Amino acid sequence: MATSATVADRDDTPPHGTLLAELALALGGFALGTGEFASMGLLPNVARDVHVTVPIAGHMISAYALGVVIGAPLLAAVFARAGRRAMLIGLMVFFALANMLCALAPSYGLVVAARFLAGLPHGAYFGIASLVAASLVPPDKRAQAVGRMMLGLSCANIVGVPFATSVGQAAGWRAAFVVVAGIGLATAILCRFALKPIPAPDDASPLTELGALKRGQVWLTLAIAAIGFGGVFAVYSYITPMLTQVTGITEAHVPLVLSVIGIGMVAGSLFGGWLADRGVMRAIWITLALNVVTLGLVAITAHSIAAVMINMFFVGFAALSMGPPLQTRLMDIAADAQALAASLNHSAFNTANALGAWLGGAAIASGLGWTSTGPIGALLALAGLAIWFVTWRTSAE
Repeated sequence: MATSATVADRDDTPPHGTLLAELALALGGFALGTGEFASMGLLPNVARDVHVTVPIAGHMISAYALGVVIGAPLLAAVFARAGRRAMLIGLMVFFALANMLCALAPSYGLVVAARFLAGLPHGAYFGIASLVAASLVPPDKRAQAVGRMMLGLSCANIVGVPFATSVGQAAGWRAAFVVVAGIGLATAILCRFALKPIPAPDDASPLTELGALKRGQVWLTLAIAAIGFGGVFAVYSYITPMLTQVTGITEAHVPLVLSVIGIGMVAGSLFGGWLADRGVMRAIWITLALNVVTLGLVAITAHSIAAVMINMFFVGFAALSMGPPLQTRLMDIAADAQALAASLNHSAFNTANALGAWLGGAAIASGLGWTSTGPIGALLALAGLAIWFVTWRTSAE
């Protein structure tokens, strides 16, 4: 179905072509993905520098996720009348400044605070960028357009995260956040160049956007993301110590595994978009089932370098394949509250981030071992599948 926002935006043809416009939108995802996931790979480095344990350092991941959860609905509602290009530029400038603050923070408390600030624009950016991407293509290609926009997030795990992790290991973890800030600023510049000013829909208002919160199907879809996606973060948040202490991979080779995950994410994002354009609800349960399997295999494959590399590809594939169908589902059921609903999807994903990191850290701290994050992740994905079943049974569609 074509949303009112999609139709309204369709006349805003990009000044330098759709390809460059999609590249600009994807670069923002690349910046956000690099900043979010590189911090996970650098947890041991941060912990050593600020004199805390790795599980405690994991709180900076939860702080970023909390920033996303709060910032996505807040910014989407407060700036409902703002032009979409202006929003994208402003969000990326803020993100760049917050990452510079993280790089300069002299204490662990300030690092956590800076990570919270860096998370505030995350969900709102992805939400607005999804709507803009969908407006550039015919209605039956929306999920694939969203998938291409999310390729930036996927590619971050092939190039951005390994590069930032390598920089952080060689020059100190603070240098990695300087790199992230630079990518964020580059995104703001490219969005200014590649996109026309895009006004918000005429009927946009904070109250209209908040109307999405009255819809039960919106909440159920968000719950699928918040619970079902948490398993990915339970594993990814502690992947460096698992690889080095269980698999036997040296810290210098961890970026290679992160690249393999990133390649899987690229393939998964494309697959998820293709699958969602052929049936959104079916795509959601299929991708959740894939997560149950791949995360369940983590504990089994972690002891072999070859096996863990293969499974990590499929962990990335399954994880990002969930993104386009969930984003499209929210756009379908949000009616005239498009911006808030699209942004809330990333609040839900980062609720999953906080939940997964917390449960994974708790399991490790209780002595269950680094591989315990895999079974915990599979259980979370299975819980997401149960919520999908409730959503399907209660859906009017």
